[in-house]
Amino acid sequence: MSESSIELQLSEALPDRSEPMQLNFQHQVFQRDMRDVPEGAEVIWLAAGCFWGVERLFWQLDGVVNTAVGYAGGYTQNPTYKDVCTGKTGHTEIVQVAFIPSQLPLKALLKAYWEAHDPTQGMRQGNDRGTQYRSAIYAESAMLAEIEASKQSYQEQLNAKGLGNITTEIKVKQPFYFAEEEHQQYLYKNPEGYCGLKGTGAVCPI
Repeated sequence: MSESSIELQLSEALPDRSEPMQLNFQHQVFQRDMRDVPEGAEVIWLAAGCFWGVERLFWQLDGVVNTAVGYAGGYTQNPTYKDVCTGKTGHTEIVQVAFIPSQLPLKALLKAYWEAHDPTQGMRQGNDRGTQYRSAIYAESAMLAEIEASKQSYQEQLNAKGLGNITTEIKVKQPFYFAEEEHQQYLYKNPEGYCGLKGTGAVCPI
């Protein structure tokens, strides 16, 4: 996003909500509190379009020990799904991923992330259009150099296929707001539900 577009969104941002969302934090796959970060785990936030399919991608990876879907990267505090869909909160749909680096190194997690979606599409992913579908990575500052290196490696593969530049927003971690209970582990509860994940066919050379 350009600075002018960010300023425009900020001037039109929906007002904050005073209270965080109330929901049952029990994870339907891992059978633990979605807020729990087990000993030895690290956390990263990954956006790649509709968060239903993205969450399923990560809970299936060995070494991932917790996930949750929510909203991050915007302005409005404690937004709802309807708020985010207006495009006036600045948030993207995102997945909070807790993983054990000794079992799943960050570079392997990033490989799965890059290959699962098209990070060149700006404010959309396939037919899903809007700021909430943008590609984004938010992480601890110590992870950013490795993330940027993986981005450059993947860009080379995209270039070889004649594809565009990566538009993924990479920033130090942002405030994360849990999404409604109905969106958590959606494709576990609804196995035949919509999944918009579709990669480019380029392989991340990690």
